[in-house]
Amino acid sequence: MGRWELAGSFFFSVSTITTIGYGNLSPHTMGARLFCIFFAFLGIPLNLVLLNRLGRLMLSWVQRWAQWLGGAQKDQNRARWFVGSCAFLSGLLLFFLLPPLLFTHMEGWSYEEGFYYSFITLSTVGFGDYVIGMNPDRRYPVWYKNVVSMWILFGMAWVALIINLVISVMECSTVLCPCSQGYPRRTGDPLTISSPTDQK
Repeated sequence: MGRWELAGSFFFSVSTITTIGYGNLSPHTMGARLFCIFFAFLGIPLNLVLLNRLGRLMLSWVQRWAQWLGGAQKDQNRARWFVGSCAFLSGLLLFFLLPPLLFTHMEGWSYEEGFYYSFITLSTVGFGDYVIGMNPDRRYPVWYKNVVSMWILFGMAWVALIINLVISVMECSTVLCPCSQGYPRRTGDPLTISSPTDQK
């Protein structure tokens, strides 16, 4: 597979707007570099919006499932934690534990190397020491890089979902610290700021 064929170019575009930037492929002409700057300048913010929307959409599905399960079990808190755990474990399976098996078959890597590549990619670290589709001794199917590109997008959306779930749980003080509600503030509390009308 040529590096600048359609599948390779699509993979390069995804690695650019996701800011992974493996470094194995880059534009060489001045015109291509200027276009890459323009493409990244517009693509990175749009990709962040897309990932945020996908994460919020997934979060709404999780919340609806939690509400339905909580209504059936009469325990919203337990349902919320159960559904959140299921979302975390299913994403961990789909985006971190199963893809290394594909990379082991297609790239000849060990499972540990495939898992390392999965984490480095979805965390957008992108060292470039492991990159798919670059072994000249192997023949790759056309769908391979396209599937991996979609895996990157949905995997990063799942990471956004987990971040939104953590924020949602942290904002729900009744789940983390119910004792924080209704805390009586003392008059001599150093955090209490009195207004001029209170001093009259």
